[in-house]
Amino acid sequence: MSEENLRYSREELVEFQDIIQDKLTAARKEVAFIKETLSRRNDSGTDNTASSSKVLEDGADTAEKESLNQLASRQMKFIQQLENALIRIKNGTYGVCIGTGKLISKERLRAVPHTQHSIEAKMARRD
Repeated sequence: MSEENLRYSREELVEFQDIIQDKLTAARKEVAFIKETLSRRNDSGTDNTASSSKVLEDGADTAEKESLNQLASRQMKFIQQLENALIRIKNGTYGVCIGTGKLISKERLRAVPHTQHSIEAKMARRD
């Protein structure tokens, strides 16, 4: 087996790098939007007057803040995974399955560019 079968070409890596950069930009914008939304909610939360519905509003507001915090946390983890994928492109290990040592299919990498597992390895982990 030649070295070319074990790694993606420079041109192919550029394609994946572009996909990852686009996803990073979108994820960072989403995190900024979530943080801005949370900040606005915190600012407006002090203006409400006391009423019987205030308790219900506070509960719903707290649940929504928790949901936004969880979403932000997932996005931050996704950003870290994408940044790690960029590092793997630079160090030459991108696209190689850590379970099988074989190349991950281009289709899978286009769909999940931060993955480190081929479909075969992922399915084997579920069993």
